[in-house]
Amino acid sequence: MEVWKFGGTSVGSPQRMREVAELIHSGKQRWIVLSAVSGTTNKLVAFNLAIKSNDLNRAKEIIREFEKEYDSFIRDLLPELPFQEMGFSVLKDFITLLNLTLTSPFAEPTAKLILAQGEILSTHLFHIYLKYRGFNAALLSALDFMQILPDGEPDFEWISKRLSFIMHEYSQYDLWITQGYICKNSNSEIDNLQRGGSDYTATILGAAIKAEEIIIWTDIDGMHNNDPRYVQNTYPIRKVSFREAAELAYFGAKILHPTCVIPAENADIPIRLKNTFTPDSSGTLISRETSGHLVTAMAAKDNITAIRIRSGRMLNAFGFLRRVFEVFEKHHTSIDMITTSEVSVSLTIDDKSKLNHIITDISPFGEIQVEDDFSIISIVGDNIAKAEKLLPGIFEVLEGIPIRMVSFGGSPNTISILVPSTEKMISLQKLDNILFHTYPLTQQKTNIQ
Repeated sequence: MEVWKFGGTSVGSPQRMREVAELIHSGKQRWIVLSAVSGTTNKLVAFNLAIKSNDLNRAKEIIREFEKEYDSFIRDLLPELPFQEMGFSVLKDFITLLNLTLTSPFAEPTAKLILAQGEILSTHLFHIYLKYRGFNAALLSALDFMQILPDGEPDFEWISKRLSFIMHEYSQYDLWITQGYICKNSNSEIDNLQRGGSDYTATILGAAIKAEEIIIWTDIDGMHNNDPRYVQNTYPIRKVSFREAAELAYFGAKILHPTCVIPAENADIPIRLKNTFTPDSSGTLISRETSGHLVTAMAAKDNITAIRIRSGRMLNAFGFLRRVFEVFEKHHTSIDMITTSEVSVSLTIDDKSKLNHIITDISPFGEIQVEDDFSIISIVGDNIAKAEKLLPGIFEVLEGIPIRMVSFGGSPNTISILVPSTEKMISLQKLDNILFHTYPLTQQKTNIQ
């Protein structure tokens, strides 16, 4: 049994939904996890913001946009009247809920309920289309089996028990359609796995049912060796280890959600990344097997803030870093990179929402310097930390570009550098030229080995 997940662009139009139906029509039992139709979640976020700011005119405008867009979507997707009527009934329920929200005070549980509607709408419409086509498919709500603990982590034990029961009850079906991203919390309220969490749903589900493989379908031919938005002549990576994939996802590879690798790795279930529009392409296989390349790929993460704490009290002081880390833990802010010297600590964060509180709390430790608009470029490979000559070569290639921080050795798979965001594109291109094209990795060489 397999779990297939389709992202928003893969179901972003009636034609694309029809193409997805053709892909899954094989008679093999599968779970199908769908995201919301592309653009829908962003518009629901805008709707919530309008309600929160009491901008009812904007909220009503968004409702009208939804009515128009999905009216056209349903007429195109479902040509026969009985199935159209089923689709319009789903749309009516959706619009009714949005209209009811106009007369209610803003509340976080309601906002999460609204955000869940994108996936609920897409899966209902897709299921109706499958019924129109005569597929043996069941629509199963993720809210019946996907639950998170008070700390926001998935309740794997409860999820596994619920799925075991559900699969027994619905064993007569070939396809089980469900929503990504949405879940219930420990208070039985509708919640979510955070944005991008549809990938996470797929791998949690795959691990719980002990799937043979998890396939994440997107609009690109697998994970690329560099970011095709900024670098020319990138190419898909055919295989990569769980650890390499997790590092690339965390540091900017948009094709994959960072947390989704963990359940699959723990259960030793391979993940395959494929392109909905070129389904015959092999894509990228993520498993325990490493890529075998010294350098596999690069990724870049933007909107990074650098913080430096300078203090003479660090000299021979025990517990200084612990006190610094406690401040960031208190404000639920993750640190991406960190370097230390005898009298200073430099670190980076990608979430500035608590920055003022953090600065207030660390100011007693010493002199604080904060700078914005940086990017982390991460070079990922198989035991890359053991390549002693690689780091000097990186400095040589990037001569003239101000490198503010370097992380080397903390992970066996990654070297990370911090550069001003204005220098990100040229840095990626220079590194790409020398690491992947001057001496291709198929020859296992770089000019800086």
